[in-house]
Amino acid sequence: MTQSTAGLDVFFVLVGAILVFAMHGGFAFLELGTVRGKNQVNALVKILVDFAFSTLAYFAIGYTIAYGVTFFHSAATLSGSEAAGFAPQGFSLVKFFFLATFAAAVPAIISGGIAERAKFWPQVFSAAVIVGLIYPFSEGIVWNGNYGIQAWLEASFGARFHDFAGSIQVHALGGWLALAAVIRIGARTGRYGPNGRPFAPSSIPWLALGTWLLAVGWFGFNVMSAQSVAGVSGLVAMNSLLAMVGGIIAATVIGKGDPGFAHNGALAGLVAVCAGSDLYHPIGALIVGLVAGAIFVKGFTWTQEKLQLDDVLGVWPLHGLCGLWGGIAAGIFGLEALGGMGGVSPIVQIVGSLAVSAYALAAGYLVYTLTSRFFGIRLSDEQQRRGADLSIHSIGAEPEF
Repeated sequence: MTQSTAGLDVFFVLVGAILVFAMHGGFAFLELGTVRGKNQVNALVKILVDFAFSTLAYFAIGYTIAYGVTFFHSAATLSGSEAAGFAPQGFSLVKFFFLATFAAAVPAIISGGIAERAKFWPQVFSAAVIVGLIYPFSEGIVWNGNYGIQAWLEASFGARFHDFAGSIQVHALGGWLALAAVIRIGARTGRYGPNGRPFAPSSIPWLALGTWLLAVGWFGFNVMSAQSVAGVSGLVAMNSLLAMVGGIIAATVIGKGDPGFAHNGALAGLVAVCAGSDLYHPIGALIVGLVAGAIFVKGFTWTQEKLQLDDVLGVWPLHGLCGLWGGIAAGIFGLEALGGMGGVSPIVQIVGSLAVSAYALAAGYLVYTLTSRFFGIRLSDEQQRRGADLSIHSIGAEPEF
């Protein structure tokens, strides 16, 4: 890697990191627009603080678990000693920034599922545990080949598990962790039961802003997963665009024009295309997005009405189910016979996608069971009535964090 090439790659990945970091604002506004007005400030502060503690956990522990790299060296070493394992001009550092924004997206996903009834600090603690321990364990397997699992899959089935930009490692992992949290913490007071009722979103414009921020940032999430100027592909951008369009169309039609479905349909398509965005023919990406939009609408309705799981933002159908579909779809529409680039195995994609999802569900249930037992993560009925909102403190009431 020459100095000029290294500088271009540093800048390229830095821009990607900034775009993905901006997506956390999208998560915040999406949640702000969906929860009730009394919980809006809590949603904003929670996403920001989760990001801070998640980044710290990933810096101190998680990144080392995933990639075997520690940052406890001198600044001179970190900035560019190839002999010490750090790329010129601090590329390894900006790569950490980029991947840390991915890791911190997982607690942001979970936050939307358990909104309005989770205590502030126990939730922050859970986020740090997830990003410091649970997320990097599977990240190292999927993206760094840890423990020889990817090599074994390639030797046995002719292909590694393919997850280019994280349909499984980020979105399905976050969605299935969120499902465990929703089950373990329980529904908001007054949501179900004889006198239960749905809680309408507080602001469709804020929800829409969240979607736009996420959608714009997603092109950094997907395209810049190449992590080098030489590896960048316009195909990834095209496929991301068409999958998003497919998600919007399917969710709007099937959801009968509901604005929440329309905006989340865009995200459903983007979630699903991540895994195979570097492989698909654009028509394949459009189909993946169309299916994802349908999965979200049907999955959200089924979750809320039939299963009576109080997943406030629908993060399990959006990230868990659409992410799972994306991982499996990479093994279908990535095949050369369907216009894809090839190099994937349907069996490996199915097994890998299901394995990471099952791991997330089990790990999530363990984390939220222990957090509930030792710290008490659920707000009381009275605390929920007052609102889990940090702005309460400004008017002299006793806040419950």
